[in-house]
Amino acid sequence: MTTYVYETIPAKKGAPVRHYEIRQSMKDSAFTTHPETGEAIRRVVTGGYGILKSGEPAPRAAAPARSHSCCGGCGCH
Repeated sequence: MTTYVYETIPAKKGAPVRHYEIRQSMKDSAFTTHPETGEAIRRVVTGGYGILKSGEPAPRAAAPARSHSCCGGCGCH
C-alpha cells in the first residue's frame, strides 16, 4: 500500500484547500471524491526520495545537458 497526498477542490473561489494522506494500492485509480466525506479531491504529485542502504554505492548523477545543439562540426565530440 502506498500513501498518496490529495487536496480538496474548492467549490467556491477563496475557499480553503485541505490536504489528506490516503493509503491505497498503486494499481488503484486516483480518487476523485474523498472516500469518507464525498468532497471533490485530486491527487497531488509530490517529489520522491531515494533510499540508500549502508555499503551500497551512491547512484550516478545524470550526464550534464549540452548548452547548445551541435552538428558535430564544432569539435565538441
